Amino acid sequence: QVQLVESGGGLVQAGGSLKLSCAASGRTFSRYMMGWFRQAPGKEREFVSSSSWSGSLTSYADAVKGRFTISRDNAKNTVYLQMNSLTPEDAAVYYCAVGPTYWSTTSSSGDFGSWGQGTQVTVSS
Repeated sequence: QVQLVESGGGLVQAGGSLKLSCAASGRTFSRYMMGWFRQAPGKEREFVSSSSWSGSLTSYADAVKGRFTISRDNAKNTVYLQMNSLTPEDAAVYYCAVGPTYWSTTSSSGDFGSWGQGTQVTVSS
């Protein structure tokens, strides 16, 4: 079983940036893809981005493409989400999760497991 801890959330003005981190412990981290999801109040959890186990393959939701960048450091068992040009629509609790295999194009939260507790991102207009 892998444990995930997200950090880096906070309050930022529209147009600003934040970098989220997700630290993993437990079973082998580097052999699985990782994903970031977010959930705003009253909305369903939605896919944000994912990275293959090597970091060479990535996927992004259309809403964040060109603004967010996912990366990972397997030596540190950590995956990151750099978020630029934030808008109030990006405000949500952000979660990281372990994917089903080394890489998949899935964006379904049901295919991911070992969810972290989430980190709150608030964007003021």
